[in-house]
Amino acid sequence: MSGTSAARMNYPSAREVEVVVTGIGLALPGVAKYGDLLGSLPGEGGFDPATGLLGREMRHKDRASRFALRAAESALQDAALTDDQASFTGVADSAAVVVSTNLGNADSVCAAIDTITREGVRGLSPLGLPQTSSNVIAGWVAIRYRLRGPNLTVCNGVTSGLDALAWARNLIVAGRAEAAVVIGVEPATDVATKVLGAQSTDAAVAVVLEPADGAARRGARPRATIAGYARARNLAAAMTTAGVTEEQSVGLWLGNEADDGADQPLAATRRIDLESRLGPLSGALGVLQCAAAAAHLESDATGNVVATAGGPRHDAAAALLLTPSPTTRPSTQEPGEHP
Repeated sequence: MSGTSAARMNYPSAREVEVVVTGIGLALPGVAKYGDLLGSLPGEGGFDPATGLLGREMRHKDRASRFALRAAESALQDAALTDDQASFTGVADSAAVVVSTNLGNADSVCAAIDTITREGVRGLSPLGLPQTSSNVIAGWVAIRYRLRGPNLTVCNGVTSGLDALAWARNLIVAGRAEAAVVIGVEPATDVATKVLGAQSTDAAVAVVLEPADGAARRGARPRATIAGYARARNLAAAMTTAGVTEEQSVGLWLGNEADDGADQPLAATRRIDLESRLGPLSGALGVLQCAAAAAHLESDATGNVVATAGGPRHDAAAALLLTPSPTTRPSTQEPGEHP
């Protein structure tokens, strides 16, 4: 995905479709609920890979796909889009899956290459070959819930998670989907650690996006509205194109201070760098920022949220503006805890 095409996705659309977050799910060790993303990390509890990645439905799947399936399960349940048998209850033909991952199946690809080197192609197992597809994670999620809408994977470097949210929003605005499951996932593998140059992080997060009117019709409670997005060569330009202005009240900025450059393009009441707390997140970063933004907007805190990724050390920067939905109300429950 090129920076030019993405930067034009700020959607001044004739349809003026408002897209909201209606479900959030985590499979993240040390983080029990998405409201915890606003506090000190890692915390207690959270997802346990030793037990959470087991089960018959997890057989013959790579580590990233198993993490993604768990996060998607939680998000769809949170959005009230599954029944007691964990089957999807929405319109499957218009339900999209968009996955952001940069290194998700890199270990499977490397293992296949090693096998070919040692034993030739006859040494490959037909059960393992699907794991070498770049779209394997999105495919497994679609198969599990029988989602037959658009299905794609974004592998776009540091901005990948925010880009995936923007593409999912674009599918809804364009009328290609009535709902989208957006998943950011990266596994902690030796291959990922070597590529990143630091210990990789097991992380999976899923959010469900829907048009606001559709969510209202089925009684779903929106957590946040995706109000603007842009990808540009520098952070200031991305923010401006996304609709972030000095006049706006920004209560939370989710971004990496090392990527800001010499000039601070935004003043915010609070600043959170999730990677400094959790470690390298790569393709999971932007989607995890969206979950943290929803927690902020559901709380009694004030102001909009800006999520950013990339900057001078990268080939591009992206910015996502999230605002409260008209029906979003701070509740007596702690953010991330829903009946």
